[in-house]
Amino acid sequence: MTGKDTHIWIWIENGKILKAISSVEEGTLRIYDENDCLILKRTGLNRYQVKEIEINLIMYGAKRLSKQAEPFKFL
Repeated sequence: MTGKDTHIWIWIENGKILKAISSVEEGTLRIYDENDCLILKRTGLNRYQVKEIEINLIMYGAKRLSKQAEPFKFL
């Protein structure tokens, strides 16, 4: 999860904090709820598909956490 192209996204939806972890290298996307329960897992994605998903996350208000930021610092 500390790969070069691994990104952590976080957003609030319906009063709940959701987290997504996308990896361009692995071609995966995982979405977790506020209790860290896996909601969705997509594998076998190509680079273009992962980037498109990340663009959609931004459109829905998700923020990408910096690799140097403390967890949940933006809250």
